[in-house]
Amino acid sequence: MFRRTFWFTAGAAAGVWATTKVNRKLRQLTPESLAAQAADKAVEAGHRLKDFALDIRAGMAQREDELNDALGLRQDPDQVQALPAPRRRAEIENDPSAARGRKQHPRLNSYNRNEDH
Repeated sequence: MFRRTFWFTAGAAAGVWATTKVNRKLRQLTPESLAAQAADKAVEAGHRLKDFALDIRAGMAQREDELNDALGLRQDPDQVQALPAPRRRAEIENDPSAARGRKQHPRLNSYNRNEDH
């Protein structure tokens, strides 16, 4: 009697467990569930790519600092001078010191943008 009760209970428990497992798997395979899983995976992949890009950027900055230190290109922020104002084309063309040492292009003074087409 005890043996039959044991096997009946074990069989009923196995049936409940199997039914629950199959129903769970069927719910995971519905189109809505598959779409949600795909969206979650895409978001996760996006976060991983962002982390990868940040790691690359940090490594690049670190390597740039190492190269600047090795080449002696490091400057104190107090000693950094402002860049000179950009020169206009007329100033460059009329500046005799700028023309020294290099040959002038024949069309430099009379450039027509439609001439090349």
